[in-house]
Amino acid sequence: GSVSCWGYNYNGQLGDGTSTDRITPTATSSLGGTAVAIGAGREHTCAILDDGSVSCWGSNTYGQLGDGTNTDRNTPTATPSLGRTAVAIGSGNYHTCALLDDGTVRCWGLNHVGQLGDGTNTDINTPTATSCLGGTAVAISVGFYNTCALLDDGSVKCWGSNGYGQLGDGTTTNRNTPTATLSLG
Repeated sequence: GSVSCWGYNYNGQLGDGTSTDRITPTATSSLGGTAVAIGAGREHTCAILDDGSVSCWGSNTYGQLGDGTNTDRNTPTATPSLGRTAVAIGSGNYHTCALLDDGTVRCWGLNHVGQLGDGTNTDINTPTATSCLGGTAVAISVGFYNTCALLDDGSVKCWGSNGYGQLGDGTTTNRNTPTATLSLG
């Protein structure tokens, strides 16, 4: 349940209390619990703890740590306001999303192309509910500037950047709300 990280650490994304790059696995400072899942973004990292809470560390320029600030953190910092238990997490370029135990999704951070899925293009530094998914999410995947959720009926909804058709809706139009992908079958 502990976490070790290595590599580039300019923004504290290794969580060891420093900004020193590491070429070998280095223990992350205390998480305040046991890690059960982890998501690594471009310059930030987040972990779900065994009590369903989330801690994040690293770059926070766009609020991607979800702690209500835009202050970089080089040690794990609790992300408040999830409202439920997190069961899966993903970190993108500068945003983070968590799947909650009721099948909803909350996202935070950079939102310039709608990757938070809340119907806006406004950056948010606390977890915010993704607009109606039209079903219960059972898995999420967070990309560079986009996010997708697998629903319990087997359908997929995606949102965010779509310049190369990565949302799978048959267009290259960015979407700031969950949009159904075309039929997978």
